[in-house]
Amino acid sequence: MTGFDVVFINGTVGAGKSTLAEAIGEIEVRAGLPHALIDLDHIRQCWPSPADDPFNHALELRNLRDLAANYRRAGARHLIVAGVIEQRSAVARYQAALGSTPILLVRLVVEPAVARDRLQRRHSDDEPGLRWHLDRTTELAGIIDAAGLDDLVLDSSHEPPAVLAEKVRTAAGW
Repeated sequence: MTGFDVVFINGTVGAGKSTLAEAIGEIEVRAGLPHALIDLDHIRQCWPSPADDPFNHALELRNLRDLAANYRRAGARHLIVAGVIEQRSAVARYQAALGSTPILLVRLVVEPAVARDRLQRRHSDDEPGLRWHLDRTTELAGIIDAAGLDDLVLDSSHEPPAVLAEKVRTAAGW
């Protein structure tokens, strides 16, 4: 196998991480390449969260370790992960959970107005959720930017997901 076996799509809320992961997966299917998609938002949903871990990162990593191992046993050669890494120190924990070193860290950036439009559509019936996500998108973008974890940075504001997916696959050596 050449290149990376794991692509981790990082970025703020509304950047298009899940959409890009799905676009990469569609190309993998057409190419006949065994792969798995993992959306970290889904594998850490548990309520209530511990007071010292409001985003359920510990649970997320335990679930990720099991999912990655199961997907690899099922034959997945590529793992495509959509999520958020905020600190350099967390990268090693994700690599260990995924059973892969190194992983290709792709950061999606998005124009604030585009993120706002996406979030308004996603949370059209949830005003408190919309307010939280609108506040979080700017805060999280700054945190991720300061962390400087990126192997590849792509702007998802106006390019179609399929075009971005091809760029990611090229960078990963797929």
